[in-house]
Amino acid sequence: MDLLIKAARIIDESHDFVGDVYIQNGLIKEIGTSIEKNVQVINGEGLTLMPSFIDTHVHFREPGFTYKEDIETGSRAALKGGFTFVNLMANTNPICSSKEVLDYVYKKNEEVGLIDLHQCLSITKDFDGESITHLNNFQGNLVVKAISDDGKGVMDSKVMLDAMGIAKNNNWVVISHAENHEFSNIDMRLAENLMTLRDVELAKYSKAKLHMAHISTKEAMKCVIDGKKEGANVTAEVTPHHISLNTEISNYRVNPPIREEEDRKYLIKAIKDGYVDVIGTDHAPHSKEDKEKGAPGMVGLETAFSVCYTTLVKENEISLKTLSKLMSANPCELFGINKGRISPGYDGDLVLVDLNSKNKINSNNFASKSNNTPFDGMEYFGEVVMTIKAGKIAYRK
Repeated sequence: MDLLIKAARIIDESHDFVGDVYIQNGLIKEIGTSIEKNVQVINGEGLTLMPSFIDTHVHFREPGFTYKEDIETGSRAALKGGFTFVNLMANTNPICSSKEVLDYVYKKNEEVGLIDLHQCLSITKDFDGESITHLNNFQGNLVVKAISDDGKGVMDSKVMLDAMGIAKNNNWVVISHAENHEFSNIDMRLAENLMTLRDVELAKYSKAKLHMAHISTKEAMKCVIDGKKEGANVTAEVTPHHISLNTEISNYRVNPPIREEEDRKYLIKAIKDGYVDVIGTDHAPHSKEDKEKGAPGMVGLETAFSVCYTTLVKENEISLKTLSKLMSANPCELFGINKGRISPGYDGDLVLVDLNSKNKINSNNFASKSNNTPFDGMEYFGEVVMTIKAGKIAYRK
């Protein structure tokens, strides 16, 4: 599709100017000022144009739990939040340990045709914590970019090390859910910190790419920072809820839990210091009944930008260019995709946002099937008014 966006404030990790962007055949063809083309024109005056957002950590629940979410409703929630690419976790039913499940997800996404995605393989077969022989079936498979048992920690250290060896040979990312289950019922902080330490040490030893998901404690973040300084190939992910909420504001059940104010502040300091690589929502839809039974998790795609913009840019004076790097450029680099920057040759996946718009979050208006969120009724600045996918308007407020 061909499209021209005029007179918007253009922001990515390296740009900040008022100008125009021309998209031809789904790719960014030209950026500048006073561009004139005989194509569909969008007036971006008073709005900010950014690369679309990329979510490193999402649960779409298909196959197996489509009463919570499915690929179509999850994709619509993504577009409403400004996302055009998501990375799906493997805790489906059946668990994504086989080519059949992997093929199903990609075929279904192709039929839905709304966004791009990557489906993680499980580290251990069917999350059994022991067997990694299924990974041999995918050696050399270029579709696979990451493996994860997210939702559980891989308890056996030798199994994790062996998986890292396979991942390194295939240039896969190992995504760690840092939780030592021996301590989950004793102290969730200890459970996260101990597993973070182990996985960073294994990454240093194996030289594998390690991605630490949803870091929530100051000790875990310090461990990752130390690992980076010592040469570990490790990337750090934080969630919108862990950087914006603390136990005084919310006791909403998520895993890892909402932490103390000193943890929240330390995560923001780590962002300022350049140690956090990406923001991932951990979008985890649940039915009302499942939440009442204690299921941990929250939806996050439709609130992520406004929560992050308000918390980081408006309240903590972090630049919008840095936020774009965390939500777009860096995630694209992690998954090797041609999005995340507003430059010629990149995918024409963009988002128009109104930074001055202040809105009260109403979960009844979510595009997701689920509305489990602690942000319901809270007010935040920054609203997605349009999401553009490959030069086509995919969502308009």
